[in-house]
Amino acid sequence: MAAEKKILVAYYSRADENYEVGTITKGNTEIIAEMIAKKTGGTLLHVEPAKEYPKKYDDCINVAKKELAQDARPAIKPVNVNPEEFDEIYVGYPVWWGEMPMPMFTFFEKYNLKGKTIHPFVTHEGSGLSGVQRLKKVTGANVTPGLAIYGHVAQNERDKAQKEVDKWVK
Repeated sequence: MAAEKKILVAYYSRADENYEVGTITKGNTEIIAEMIAKKTGGTLLHVEPAKEYPKKYDDCINVAKKELAQDARPAIKPVNVNPEEFDEIYVGYPVWWGEMPMPMFTFFEKYNLKGKTIHPFVTHEGSGLSGVQRLKKVTGANVTPGLAIYGHVAQNERDKAQKEVDKWVK
């Protein structure tokens, strides 16, 4: 009998002032990550930058835009699990300027995920599923078709978001 696959749900998410939904206490991507972890039995891993982004939305996106332009690799906080020990990894992030936030690149460059299966999911407000090409390049992983959910749906229409997650995870 084959061993059960070890599943990780690694994500970056930001609360505070957010586009379309105002000030929130739990980030849109975190909400979706929790749904996926519950559905799959996966281990949650919140990738967190060592230095928090500004709480105000406009200030945050200005920092994010500058990091993207510089192809920065902001430091991240230590994680409590080794992603290399998992078979499948669900990877979530908000789309910022058509790309994943730069702390995710720091995370991916720190761990060898070559040959792993990655299932990307994003929250966005119109960008759709972005950042996947660079995700493939930076990880060398087998990246499956992803899931894109509007942030305002994750935040305010959780039953609808859950249905999208359930359909995708099948």
